Amino acid sequence: FPSQTVTGNFAKMIHGLSANQLTDQVIQRSKRMILDTLGVGLLGTSTEVCHKVAQYSKIYSSDLSSTIWGHLDFRLPPLYAAFVNGVAVHSMDFDDTWHPATHPSGAVLPALIALSEACPQKKKISGLDMLLAFNVGIEVQGRLLHFSREARNIPRRY
Repeated sequence: FPSQTVTGNFAKMIHGLSANQLTDQVIQRSKRMILDTLGVGLLGTSTEVCHKVAQYSKIYSSDLSSTIWGHLDFRLPPLYAAFVNGVAVHSMDFDDTWHPATHPSGAVLPALIALSEACPQKKKISGLDMLLAFNVGIEVQGRLLHFSREARNIPRRY
């Protein structure tokens, strides 16, 4: 249909996804990616860059808060918790990769965990919904990179 936009079709596809579309293989692979990301992120909490962004982020406060990984007594607004935890994941440069070049889990998982922690108790999401959201985030990155002219040129630059 010519009047529909690429963005509209993309949004419609994302909105139409449901947890029952996740295959056993996708679920198992996602769990492995999540465990890997958490492990790398916890290791990354000891890096200098992670300490710097955590210190910087302490100036922000909110009624909603999310955990900074590896620090049970340190909470920040979800946006900044996701930022600090994402930096922790990326700081070791051991996080998963994708082609064209990106580190998908380090961008997606910290945001999902921070948002899920900030949800009111009565609106907590299930593990299966978390896996769906994780896969949607990975899929969105992959599709955006697929259409990015700059991403296609990355391998030639190195």
